[in-house]
Amino acid sequence: MSNHCSIKCYPYKPAAEQKARTTYDNILRLVKDPEVCDPIRFLRQRELVHFQRFGEGLRLIQDNLNKKNFYAYNPDFDKQFCK
Repeated sequence: MSNHCSIKCYPYKPAAEQKARTTYDNILRLVKDPEVCDPIRFLRQRELVHFQRFGEGLRLIQDNLNKKNFYAYNPDFDKQFCK
């Protein structure tokens, strides 16, 4: 998966997700207490799922960018104002 989407107006950089994931990995390397590790593993997995779902949603939007009723960017609609 690319770190940047192809939409020029909204370059998505998953910096927050990557930092959280790295932080959780570092905690898991240092801590051996199951009462601490189990919630951290849950949070790490949740972060991965959020990142995946966001990517899926972004791909769906990118696939539909050229449809007539998409208001964020519609080339046919914009052409009338760019004459």
